[in-house]
Amino acid sequence: MAKVIAIVNQKGGVGKTTTAVNLAAAVGAAGHRVLLADIDPQGNATTGLGINKKGLEASSYEVIVGSAQAAAAIVQTKFLHLWVLPASMNLAGAELELVDLPQREARLKNAFALVRDSFDFIFLDCPPALGLITINALCAADTFLLPVQCEYFALEGLSQLMNTVRQVKRLYNQTIDLEGVVLTMYDGRLNLTQSVADEVKRYFPRKVYSAVIHRNVRISEAPSFGQPVMYYDKVSRGTQAYADLASEFLANNQRFAGRTGENISK
Repeated sequence: MAKVIAIVNQKGGVGKTTTAVNLAAAVGAAGHRVLLADIDPQGNATTGLGINKKGLEASSYEVIVGSAQAAAAIVQTKFLHLWVLPASMNLAGAELELVDLPQREARLKNAFALVRDSFDFIFLDCPPALGLITINALCAADTFLLPVQCEYFALEGLSQLMNTVRQVKRLYNQTIDLEGVVLTMYDGRLNLTQSVADEVKRYFPRKVYSAVIHRNVRISEAPSFGQPVMYYDKVSRGTQAYADLASEFLANNQRFAGRTGENISK
């Protein structure tokens, strides 16, 4: 079955969705069948892949509340080996609805059970909060990937996130583990950047990727064109950064890579 990776950080503006979109695209371009599940009510991963949210027949909201199966909501993108479970504005109300639903923490896990054999990797783009949607993602995931910006408040709130992960591990998902930490918004000219990078490496020993995501205008521009950066500008520094990250990610996950997924029945 596919490996499920939750991309999570409750702090906004750290490059979480950017990493979700571009890492998923780079892994897909490397020949692996990838599903990116957008479970952030903002839906930025959906629009970043050129999907019109207004024309959706079903979305991650319907999947989470149980009114649609995942296979019926998954959309094939125009990018190599990349599918998306899109988000709609309805997802904003899911936090309240989940409170009264049975197995509220396992809705995503149960929904993905029917499609995991169709993919090599499933990435979950989580909201910048530690609510029930994020808990669903952590319950469904095999591992979680943590983007950390190279800014002054980089580690603020990470202890709360790790406490949440420990609670999820104790109560719902005993096997979840940290996939890795990605340093984003990296600027090697600044002493602060190196200071934050060193601190993150002390906080997460042997878990920080060698590939770092530098500040890059092409990365910022690409979502407005509905494209991952590698399709927007294949020779940009941002494209190379995410290619390096994908290579490192795949090297750590060789037993999941290279398998042929089944067709998704709609």
